[in-house]
Amino acid sequence: MSDSRMPMLERIRAALKDVPSSETPEDVPIDRDYRTSDDLSAADRLELFIERVRDYKAVVHRVKSADLPAAIAGACSARGIRRLVVPADLPDGWAPPGVTLVREPGLTNDDLEQSDGVLTASAVGIAQTGTIVLDSGPGEGRRAISLIPDYHLCVIREDQVVGLVPEAIARLHESASRPGRPITFISGPSATSDIELHRVEGVHGPRTLEVLVVGEG
Repeated sequence: MSDSRMPMLERIRAALKDVPSSETPEDVPIDRDYRTSDDLSAADRLELFIERVRDYKAVVHRVKSADLPAAIAGACSARGIRRLVVPADLPDGWAPPGVTLVREPGLTNDDLEQSDGVLTASAVGIAQTGTIVLDSGPGEGRRAISLIPDYHLCVIREDQVVGLVPEAIARLHESASRPGRPITFISGPSATSDIELHRVEGVHGPRTLEVLVVGEG
């Protein structure tokens, strides 16, 4: 263990010294006097979500359900995608023509890096923060496939968009209770800044995020 971690751990042990070994998290009351539901209309909530996602420099398109296959094909064609990583349970009709599908499971990190991008579904969208959540559910695959490729094409339905973070957490409760099912929060393309505030993209995930918001409106 590094020397820098020891003082921190010692402070944590000291702070917890008077906590009885029998105590559980449920024994300690927590003030939850915060908003747990949004009062925006569905249309306003969706507009806010799209605005916030775009604020993160992501590309967002609204498409009708019937037009989704064409929208996926168009997005891939516009970016010259030839090898596309997809989850094993990619929904029917999503496979773009003329593109080689690199399908899970069993892909190595090298396989993911050598692809042109990844196509996934999603679990929840949060209007308040412009965040998209993947919980390894249907059409999403494992976490690595959405982090290693440089381009992420993500599909989210309008009815998956909630207003506030607590609403998203409530929807994700079942996923969180399942062992081995990681939850990934995505707020725009990967970006970070050094101490001089020079922005660098693509360090911790895709450099480009493109989102297809699917509905009937």
